[in-house]
Amino acid sequence: MEIVYVYTKKRSEFGRQCNFSDRPAELHVDILPDESLAANFIEKNPVDRGIQCVQEMSEHDVNTERFETETRGINHIEGGWPKDINPQEVEQVIRFRKKVEKDEGYINTIQSLATTMEHCIRQNNAINIYEDYFSDLAIEETEETPSAKTINVFRDPNEIKRTATHLSWYPDGARKLAVAYSNLEFQRSSPDTSLDSYIWDIENPNKPETTLKPVSPLVCLEYNPKDVHVLIGGCYNGQIAFWDTRKGSQAVEMSPVEHSHHDPVYKTIWLQSKTGTECFSASTDGQVLWWDIRKLGEPTEKLVMDPNKKGNIENAQGVIALEYEPTIPTKFMVGTEQGTIISCNRKAKTPAEKIVAIYKEHIGPVYSLQRNPFFPKNFLTVGDWTARIWSEDVRDSSIMWTKYHMSYMTDGCWSPVRPAVFFTTKMDGTLDVWDYLFKQNDPTLSLQVCDEALHSLRVQDQGHLIATGSHTGTTTLLELSSSLCTMQRNEKALVTAMFERETKREKILESRQRELRLKRAGTSAAGHEEEGEGEGMEDEDLVDSAEKDFFHMINADKKKQQAKNAKDNQAKIDNTIIEENGDEDGEKKDTENGEKEGKE
Repeated sequence: MEIVYVYTKKRSEFGRQCNFSDRPAELHVDILPDESLAANFIEKNPVDRGIQCVQEMSEHDVNTERFETETRGINHIEGGWPKDINPQEVEQVIRFRKKVEKDEGYINTIQSLATTMEHCIRQNNAINIYEDYFSDLAIEETEETPSAKTINVFRDPNEIKRTATHLSWYPDGARKLAVAYSNLEFQRSSPDTSLDSYIWDIENPNKPETTLKPVSPLVCLEYNPKDVHVLIGGCYNGQIAFWDTRKGSQAVEMSPVEHSHHDPVYKTIWLQSKTGTECFSASTDGQVLWWDIRKLGEPTEKLVMDPNKKGNIENAQGVIALEYEPTIPTKFMVGTEQGTIISCNRKAKTPAEKIVAIYKEHIGPVYSLQRNPFFPKNFLTVGDWTARIWSEDVRDSSIMWTKYHMSYMTDGCWSPVRPAVFFTTKMDGTLDVWDYLFKQNDPTLSLQVCDEALHSLRVQDQGHLIATGSHTGTTTLLELSSSLCTMQRNEKALVTAMFERETKREKILESRQRELRLKRAGTSAAGHEEEGEGEGMEDEDLVDSAEKDFFHMINADKKKQQAKNAKDNQAKIDNTIIEENGDEDGEKKDTENGEKEGKE
């Protein structure tokens, strides 16, 4: 049905504005229901329906400008220092300045530039833009209770768990943590055990950021402080390998087996060098080897840890701990399986000269060795059940030490921001924080990190983060309270006085012991005069003399025994005679008494 409604309008009204107004409703069409049509309704089930379910697409055209690229090179120099000079190293800067000042053209250049730069220098000196207005402001001493809280836990993602044997912080900020995983229990490793080690992002404990794939499990792993993409690792089979994280998970190069260590490499350290590619390693095979990662075909230098200073590998002591201080580039120290600390000089010519001093007081392996970052002459060692603080000037004994603990100690290190604070780990899963300005008999803070043994420990350079590795491969990241990572007032002066006092005390005791030994040697010298006379005798004569002395002593003992036996026999005979005489006298008395009675 078609409905049409016609609007009429005059032509003169075309184009005029419309004026609308309200009016009541009007009914134009009314269709009433027809009941007869309801009988014709048929319900259809099912009903076929068609739909189009596709993504609507449209075509657009755009006009873009072409982005052209090209390669360009620029010469960039930071701070005006040569590439091989690190401005942060004070000693390198001083040596470089002295070298430049000795140059003949240096004075002429300075004189020619002086007039030009004088005006600029005067402008710079007019106002000190770096003036510190609050230099005399006293350091606020916090009375906060020492504490620590767990931030993250990184677990070994493999089914067969391994020990987290070594930790290394990312040099450029505390964003990453490299962890070396290995099973150090002899012949306990399963064939299905993974060889991988990992680099973790400290914000993501669910998945490692980078996987390192060595040919043998890594016992140690260390970041290069000059190149944050390069890591050096020591393997369980004695090989040395290095990685560049920009080139993937596989090692860039490895040392050949025939020129490597023959035991697990427990420690690798980067050396302070111009190229930043030199390092050295230590192993329980008794050797310290120096390497250049640009050519790992063979070590550049070798030193055998023979305490007899003869370079004999058969007498060498296995090395577990290794220490190197960049401010003392020619010296390094090692800790051995026999509890000995050996101080060495790399630049010496002969093996005897390279081993400078030997310190021994631990009764077990030295697991950790580190110099105090504020006082390099004092160093910390951890072994057996104690942690000890030593001075280079005293070799007979340590100057300070902790009490013997019930659980074995496994690792330790100094705080990089407080000279009086150090950390130790134990086999019972405990992390101890020691503050010698607070108390010396017991740890300031003792944390039960986990239920299994802790094997590795590393503090971040800022001092507020500390990471520990456990026997099952769990790495726990903890944050220390501000009181443990903020230097207190006069702390350096107090620690200096404490170390000097204890060093002086040990020196006095050492000199006293030396005097007593000299006295004992003098008193025993008289008894050894006869031995001194026989020094020029041959071996056979010495044997004959010893036999004569032996038989002389035997004969003398026999004579003494015979004389004693004879004396005892004589005493028995005398006692028998006395008893017989006593019996005869008794019989005579009885007879006399009987006769007297008969007469009466």
